[in-house]
Amino acid sequence: MQNIIIDKPYRFIPPLDSRVWPALLRRYAPYYLNRSFGITQVRCLGAEHLKRSIGAGHGVLLTPNHCRLCDPFTLYPLISAAGRPVFMMASWHIFMQSPLQRFLLRRAGAFSIYREGMDRLAINAATEILEQAQRPLVIFPEGVVSRTNDHLNALMEGTALIARTAAKRRAKANPAGQVVVHPVAIRYHFGGDLESTLAAVLDEIESRLTWRPQHHLALLERIYKLGHALLSLKEIEFIGQAQEGPIYERLQRLIDHLLVPLETEWLNNHREDTTVARVKRLRTAILPDLVKGDLAEEERQRRWRQLADVYLAQQLSHYPPDYIRSNPTPERLLETVERFEEDMTDVSPIHGPLTATVTIGPAIPVSASSDDLMSQIEQQLKERLGISQGEPADVST
Repeated sequence: MQNIIIDKPYRFIPPLDSRVWPALLRRYAPYYLNRSFGITQVRCLGAEHLKRSIGAGHGVLLTPNHCRLCDPFTLYPLISAAGRPVFMMASWHIFMQSPLQRFLLRRAGAFSIYREGMDRLAINAATEILEQAQRPLVIFPEGVVSRTNDHLNALMEGTALIARTAAKRRAKANPAGQVVVHPVAIRYHFGGDLESTLAAVLDEIESRLTWRPQHHLALLERIYKLGHALLSLKEIEFIGQAQEGPIYERLQRLIDHLLVPLETEWLNNHREDTTVARVKRLRTAILPDLVKGDLAEEERQRRWRQLADVYLAQQLSHYPPDYIRSNPTPERLLETVERFEEDMTDVSPIHGPLTATVTIGPAIPVSASSDDLMSQIEQQLKERLGISQGEPADVST
């Protein structure tokens, strides 16, 4: 399990209003993206939409999809297009990785949000940023990294709550103002030799399984065979034996096997609609006593095991049904193998070269009664990412 859960009391990390640091970090971003994530070029489309909203004095909310860890850095051309820095809501655990990372994140305009509970300070800070309209605000509405550029997780309603609250306040201001949302589609493109890039990775995974290298198989079949094997191992570990049926049904069955007993224990059998929401609700219930630090060691270990099971369920939900079989693009094949690596090693691999396109959509006006705001954001994101509108949003019950 990656270090995304912190068993320490939460302390809100507020936004830092600096103009020098964002300018310096924006210049550093292309080098960092290339060195750390293999991204050689980023281009920005639709900047005129953003410039128009900023010029009109609107409070601007930017809502990108979130398929890779590097997404916040990939937005640097958008910041250049805006002509001013942005503030960005980011999970608290990212600030806790190191003092240097926390120092740089704050100076880049990031502030914390506590995913394991209701963070009123973060919500108030985000609302005030939009109300004052001094800088655009970036919120990733999926709430987690999807790891799939052709699939969206269900969008979190908290984004709409912040936008509507700010819109209500600006409408009552003197002079009255407006809040708008610009969905931002981040699309990555792989530009290398896929066979040679993935060969060593697949050899290593097969070696871990004590297999001979499966060089006789086509790349798609080789990846699919590994996926079956890795899923079967988890089914044997948790259910007792490998299951039968379509991959999607097996994933859902394993997710329920992991989460339902915990929902019975902690939530009185309550279930949210999507896996990501179920995971968030369980973390919110399990973590507080760990933070207090007064549990017996045996109970602490039991709860950490439960949190590890919850994490696994969320990781399993990042494998959409027939993702590579239906359309085996180089990017989908690469993403799938990268997820195999990450789930086996807890390390996010780097395989380039990649390029990225950041597309800013037209403004969506927000009012206090914008009940369909998240549907409008989802529709724009899917259109600009080329995702079918009928595609399921998440592995859910």
